[in-house]
Amino acid sequence: MEGASDPRSPGRAGAPWWLLAAGAAVCVGYLAVERRVLGGGSGFPLDDSWIHLAFARNLAAGYGLSLNPGELITGSTAPLWTALLSILLLLPGSPAFWVKLLGGALYLAGADATYRLARQLELTPGLSALATGLSLGTGWLIWSALSGLEIPLFVVLSLWGVLLHLRERRSSGRLPLSMAVLAAAALARPEGLLLLLLAVVDRLPVAGAAGWRRLLPGIGLALLLLLPAAAFNLAVTGSPLPTTFAAKAGGSRDWLPGLQELFSILKILFSVQPWSVLLAAGGALELVRRLGTPRDRGLLPALWLFGLPLAYAALSPPGGIVAGNFGRYYFPLYPFLAVVGVLALAPLAGRLLPMRGVGLRRRVAVGVLLALLAWPTLLSTVRGSGRYAQSVANVQDSDVAMARWLAGRLPPEAVLAVNDIGALGYLLPNRLIDLAGIANPELAAYVTGPAGRAAGIRRFLAERRPDYLVVFPAWFPDLVAPEGPFVPVYGLTIGGNITMGGDRLVVYSTPWTRHSLVEISVP
Repeated sequence: MEGASDPRSPGRAGAPWWLLAAGAAVCVGYLAVERRVLGGGSGFPLDDSWIHLAFARNLAAGYGLSLNPGELITGSTAPLWTALLSILLLLPGSPAFWVKLLGGALYLAGADATYRLARQLELTPGLSALATGLSLGTGWLIWSALSGLEIPLFVVLSLWGVLLHLRERRSSGRLPLSMAVLAAAALARPEGLLLLLLAVVDRLPVAGAAGWRRLLPGIGLALLLLLPAAAFNLAVTGSPLPTTFAAKAGGSRDWLPGLQELFSILKILFSVQPWSVLLAAGGALELVRRLGTPRDRGLLPALWLFGLPLAYAALSPPGGIVAGNFGRYYFPLYPFLAVVGVLALAPLAGRLLPMRGVGLRRRVAVGVLLALLAWPTLLSTVRGSGRYAQSVANVQDSDVAMARWLAGRLPPEAVLAVNDIGALGYLLPNRLIDLAGIANPELAAYVTGPAGRAAGIRRFLAERRPDYLVVFPAWFPDLVAPEGPFVPVYGLTIGGNITMGGDRLVVYSTPWTRHSLVEISVP
């Protein structure tokens, strides 16, 4: 590690090749564990990954953003990712191969952007490599790279948006391209809208009248990118927001962040980057200390790092947090957490480094310090491979296995009411009714009534008359009670379940079953 900043345009040089090679090797290792657990197969760790593929296939076929062809919905919070997947589906071979390849490439591109961001904040190459290594080694980011989800795309766009923002803030004569990149990030994850707003706020102290005139074209370009998606949502549902907003965050109590919710979010981040969490406040103070000096880079990395948890804590419904499976809505914060955390170490590193000519004790002390900083994250890398493979196995043993069982027995005209729409929607030709309310947002009006959730769902189903239910009984215990009208036909048990909504997935016939399951003789 060098003791002084590299004088050659900080933020211009990319990450060292050995860091990127290590990241690629870790991805290969995760895939090897996946293949071993699945007996040579491949899959995705969430049903949401299959949802993206279902939307992408219909988009590629000319049906627009839809789960059931011809029924436009606004359930995708990542239209840009869906569009990229629709292109991949046109390529020969396994879609899973191309999706994982793209995710792995974006994971490495995110590592490169993390290094560039650290250098732009005038961290030494050594400290920048440390921050990048902490990000690369975060098990959840490796999980994300191979998940088929939009997370690595959002990571790359958010990092580059912030990096360009720092450059533009430093040199007001630059074209405001950061706004367009951050708008694209918002098309990959809706949280990008908050990051875009925070970027505008971070420009306020330095913009001035001339600065605002230069900034306005960037804001206009951002709006140009965002308005089509908002117009689509408005035309389909009457709201500019996707249906997932109401389904996952519509029950907020008072729109103020609570301590319990913030503590739950903190646990997600602390679990794999504890030192960065403890150092983050120091890194934010370092950014504040630099304000008004030649090293002023604004506060956007810290505003984003602290602003997203506050916003989601405010949106969280009573008794829970808006987090996604395993806390995945916060995974894009890990690179920023690593950079801001390491930033707090910069003054200390300036006293300990450079290492040339120092004694053995000092070198050992620095080595021990680096090992202590890296150990929790490296541990998450190792543990994460088994967790990733187990999640893939859970999805394969439930939704995917059920879709394959039904494929040879279920007439294509039959209608299914389900609470996982991804694998069933992608692997079956049948029309689906979504009991989670994302593809069928009108369900919310039934379950929020005075009759209660189970009665509301029964009324909803009675009006739509599906042939079969395919649900986790643990999600709907009252709905599928033994004395009710739904009769179990076939069930699967998910061994070692850490991912799905229950340990059993069951097909139920309904009072409106019109199409019988076809018997298949097994030799």
